[in-house]
Amino acid sequence: MFKLDRKLIISASAVTVAALFAAGCVEGKATPAGELTMNGKPTIDGGTYSPIVNAQTGPYAVNTNAHDLTLNHGRRATANEIAAWDKDVTPTSPPPPGSGTVSEGEELYEAQCVMCHGDFGSGGGGYPSLAKGNAYKLQKTLTNQRNKPDNEGPVRVFGSYWPDASTMWWYIQSGMPHPNTKSLSDDETYALTAYMLSINELKVDGVVADDDDFELNQDNFGKIEMPNKNGFEPNIDGPGALDDVRAYYANPTNFGAIKVKPSERCMKDCQKPTAKVVRIKEGGGIRDFLPPISTVRDLPKKEGSFDPKAAYESNCAMCHSSFLAPGSSDWAGYTGKGIAKVYANGINGTEGGMPAKGGSSLTDAQFKSVVDYLIAGK
Repeated sequence: MFKLDRKLIISASAVTVAALFAAGCVEGKATPAGELTMNGKPTIDGGTYSPIVNAQTGPYAVNTNAHDLTLNHGRRATANEIAAWDKDVTPTSPPPPGSGTVSEGEELYEAQCVMCHGDFGSGGGGYPSLAKGNAYKLQKTLTNQRNKPDNEGPVRVFGSYWPDASTMWWYIQSGMPHPNTKSLSDDETYALTAYMLSINELKVDGVVADDDDFELNQDNFGKIEMPNKNGFEPNIDGPGALDDVRAYYANPTNFGAIKVKPSERCMKDCQKPTAKVVRIKEGGGIRDFLPPISTVRDLPKKEGSFDPKAAYESNCAMCHSSFLAPGSSDWAGYTGKGIAKVYANGINGTEGGMPAKGGSSLTDAQFKSVVDYLIAGK
């Protein structure tokens, strides 16, 4: 079952991928010529289908025995079973009942979020910024950057870029805080979302949500005014979304393309060459650099003393105070593979949720000394 949901689409590229998938892969059929269609219309991506001939589809071998298998395992989920898992929060499906104030959200943020996302959502340690000031002003930096670029460039944070606040509410409750996801109550999620509105200076029903006592709840959630609500192309909302996307991509000028034959669908050699190639003559090349290349050969300054305990408290305590704490006997289950393996897992990150170097900017040597401190407890 595929559901085209705005909550998962927070960039123009994701919009394109989702739209292509919806129109090209779900309930699709192939014409005798191999062209994929959906509901009698060509798919958006111009995909083609290669039938199985002599145990091959195109140049690839096919296990025809597997295609003839009849699978009858399992059963369809009941309506109640689906409802129990359906926790979607979308522009048309509001969050559950609850409430939270800006001040409550700030307290939660300082306790569980600031170590990754920085003071007032400024970002840091490899984690994204959540706010950079007034979202309505910053949204204007998203337009005309190709034709009239400015010195700052586009600012893509929650308030300026995301089209719907429902994405924030859903993502906080489903994926935050790392690595203790799904630990927040509905009220706590409302509070953190209210704090996000405050630091982005967003309006709710015409009033900026910058008062500490401002309360966000199910009743006023739909009145949040997101400045980039209509900032994405093509339109993927409403019952006519797929036709809108199909029409959008049928016109190559909408996305800066120049087709060789604009009236025809194309899968190969579709674009006119537009780049002007300039080759460097023999003996040429760059001779003068502005600014000049530095000729300084000073050795880097020696670092001062490093305190692994302080580094642990700044970068690691949020997660490791309750799991694999300094000196914990649980470390014995990891050090048996050798300290080199423990170092490597920490530096590179693990699939279990450990980000590379804990999301810190420590050097490898500094990070290893923090690991030593964690294992020994001193």
